[in-house]
Amino acid sequence: MSLQRICYDCGARTTAPVARCDCGEPLWLDTDYGPFDWSDTTDEPGMWRFEALLPVSRPAGLAAAAGGTPLLSETPLDTFAGTNVHLKLEGEHPTGSFKDRGSALGLAAAEAGLAGDVDAVGTVSHGNMAMSTAAYAASTDLPCVVFVPDDIPPERLDVIAQFDPTVVRVAGDYGRLYEQTLEQGPDQGVVFLNSDVPLRVEGQKTTALEICASFAPDVPDALVMPVSSGGHASGAWKALRELEDAGAIDEIPALYFVQAAACSPIADAYDAGKDEVTRVTGGDTIAYSIANADPPSGTRALRAARDTGGAVVAVDDDAIRAARRALAVEAGVTVEPASATALAGTKQLVGRGLLDSSDEVAVVLTGTGLKEASSTGTPASASDDIQLASVEEYLTEFAGAIE
Repeated sequence: MSLQRICYDCGARTTAPVARCDCGEPLWLDTDYGPFDWSDTTDEPGMWRFEALLPVSRPAGLAAAAGGTPLLSETPLDTFAGTNVHLKLEGEHPTGSFKDRGSALGLAAAEAGLAGDVDAVGTVSHGNMAMSTAAYAASTDLPCVVFVPDDIPPERLDVIAQFDPTVVRVAGDYGRLYEQTLEQGPDQGVVFLNSDVPLRVEGQKTTALEICASFAPDVPDALVMPVSSGGHASGAWKALRELEDAGAIDEIPALYFVQAAACSPIADAYDAGKDEVTRVTGGDTIAYSIANADPPSGTRALRAARDTGGAVVAVDDDAIRAARRALAVEAGVTVEPASATALAGTKQLVGRGLLDSSDEVAVVLTGTGLKEASSTGTPASASDDIQLASVEEYLTEFAGAIE
């Protein structure tokens, strides 16, 4: 069985296991689930209660534990933000971030034979997605290869390495590495679950499904999320479109996305009134996890914000620090700096008059802050080092080694 993919922009369809349309924009799964209401959810755990809106049933193992994160309301943070805040705690996932949703769906689809001929899985990441993909692969029979940039902090490499994937540090352009793996992986039987590929987006849409289910039969006025590659933003947009098409919601909440000011290509494009997101020269920021200067689904995220009546904003590091501290000392919630951008962005949106004090706002906190000092003792040298030009050769060798 093949999963059909569709381009959100030009409408082209394909059953090929590819991530990009010929027009250059990212694909997502072409899903038409028919009528759906909240009584159609099941008693399955976590994200799998929405089996009627997913292409695969709940698997065994770690993937069964993905989703079902709390939505925390009525906190003192309403005063800090200036509106009614509902915190979606994605750090409650097994590996501490929302990336588990996409990893769970992607691995389940691969094991079910819905991703083509699969001998292994892989990803390109410098943090949460690498940890998540490696962990979920470890709970299956599929080998995992993780490509990371050569400047990855050693403590992050240690956390990834504990799941025993094949770790490859690559010197060269990160954006090109991302695209190379998507182009070359299928030829070697390796499904790359990079941040905006159709299978990962399909899993990540369940964040928005859970938020809407918590508000049903109403909807929140807005969802505020950090944005980096645009994959999670794309998933939220897809979920809201599907719920509206299925008749489960009468209106789509506004989607607001937040970036770090030092590296904000999507916010820059929004402010400039552009229709496409282009690469920027990013600067240093404490929100390292979302400092993506060339987001592969940036234009799709930009479209999502505009289509829903939302916006894309950027916040500086001081605002991120203030939001992170408020989350910790006022709500007892620890998050990584990238996650704190969502609360900082909410405060800015209220200040700019885009949200008001009466709004009900779901603020998505994408990852825990408890991993930052984590180290398993696995030496960072337990990885290979290659140049960008050698990626194809390395993948061929990797595929041969696991046969």
